Amino acid sequence: MKKGFEARPGQWLKVHLREVSEQAGDFAAVFGAEAWGRSAGLLHDIGKYSWEFQEQLKRDGHGLDHSTAGAREAQRAYRYGLLLAYIIAGHHGGLANEDILTERLVKRVPDYSAHADEISVPPEPALPGLTPADQRHQGFCCAFFVRMVFSCLVDADRLNSEAHADPGKAALRDGRPGLGALKERLDAHLERLQAEVEDTPINRLRRSILAQCRAAAALPPGLFSLTVPTGGGKTLASLAFALDHAAAHAAAHGLRRVIYAIPYTSIIEQNAEVFREILGRDAVLEHHSSVDLSSEGGAGQDTALAASLAMENWDVPLVVTTNVQFLESLFACKASRCRKLHNVAKSVIILDEAQMLPRELLKPTLAALKELTVNYGCTVVLCTATQPAVTEHFPGGADIREIMRDPGPTELYEAFRRVRVELAGEMDDAALAEVMGGQEQCLCVVNRREHARLLFERIRHLPGAHHLSALMCPQHRSEKLKVIRAALREGLPCRVASTSLIEAGVDVDAPLVLRAMAGTDSLA
Repeated sequence: MKKGFEARPGQWLKVHLREVSEQAGDFAAVFGAEAWGRSAGLLHDIGKYSWEFQEQLKRDGHGLDHSTAGAREAQRAYRYGLLLAYIIAGHHGGLANEDILTERLVKRVPDYSAHADEISVPPEPALPGLTPADQRHQGFCCAFFVRMVFSCLVDADRLNSEAHADPGKAALRDGRPGLGALKERLDAHLERLQAEVEDTPINRLRRSILAQCRAAAALPPGLFSLTVPTGGGKTLASLAFALDHAAAHAAAHGLRRVIYAIPYTSIIEQNAEVFREILGRDAVLEHHSSVDLSSEGGAGQDTALAASLAMENWDVPLVVTTNVQFLESLFACKASRCRKLHNVAKSVIILDEAQMLPRELLKPTLAALKELTVNYGCTVVLCTATQPAVTEHFPGGADIREIMRDPGPTELYEAFRRVRVELAGEMDDAALAEVMGGQEQCLCVVNRREHARLLFERIRHLPGAHHLSALMCPQHRSEKLKVIRAALREGLPCRVASTSLIEAGVDVDAPLVLRAMAGTDSLA
């Protein structure tokens, strides 16, 4: 027919299949499934060996199903080929449900038998040595494994195509520092910080918290909790644990990156900026729906593009992201969402404000977290000032090791108690505005965005009046928080009407806080 078959214009198909096979195998080797990745990579595009596809490629390269062929070949060749069939059939459109896959496996596809002239179907990969959380979760365990190998294939396929089509773009993925370099940078920062801070009882407790985190880093990977009250410095302490833990277990367990999952973008912006100042702008990926790539790193178009590329697969040392992004990586069916999942393996995962894990998704979330620790070499830290009671909800139970031992969480709460909560009684907006007008510095938190706006209208004539809401664009919100912090620190007038976005971890201290009635978690 012709001298060779193409995967896309200018790239030989056999080369593409072998390179994707090798890279997908390398990705899957991290969790002991190298042969699965190699088989998926070698078979994923054999439908392109059809005459119809090659003719279509000459025109516009689109419109023909080329993934069903590889799925069908895997099902025929292997005893457990149906698992690979899901992976291969979905490498463009996403993971299908059973009914859709069954229909695809029996439909007519163009003749792709010419593949036998250039590649051989590899031997059947052995079943992975997975450990289900309990007998009821064998199906979950198997499905999660399919998603992991699927992620390896999708990422390898996209990276190979990118390297062929745009080598300059692909090169922007390189050059990030490793976790060892990040640990050195953090150590240097903490040494300077210890020399600068005043020796007070509170700062001695913060040093104790940091020391306990660094000592606990030597413990084997698995599930941890870090229960530290507000003001205890848990952001830097948890980062120190993560980097020390990765360094301590680099040889034995191959921990590769740190992932911070946080419920609110306001905290992500705050923490990511702290991390960038300490570790360097090249070390941190901030990934959420409203991140401003134009300001990422401040070094022009290439830096913004590099950050955008890193969001596709999280191949960076430190990721700061939302719970939504993290959970979608675990459970979504779209190839683009799942692509980064294999890079979650062998990670230290910090779930900041862990009490905010979505309750309606709690059991599958905990099942996935345990799966990551048991079968994919992860360490998970439930990090919060108000630790949720979740141990009994992990499938098969969980051995969660609390990092804070001496002083423990109870003693720390007493030591860091700086707030007295009183019931103020019923107050309308006029009364609230009057109280705020009588204070040079105060914060009022209400439950609705509209209420925050209306309250601000009543106080906007006062010196230092500010409004905070999730409806503000991220850049505006960050700038406003900097102004508020500076005013509070310097003793200037500062009166803030805010929604609850300010409550979970935003670093703001006001002498008086008025809080609309809400649940005890909000008061805490």
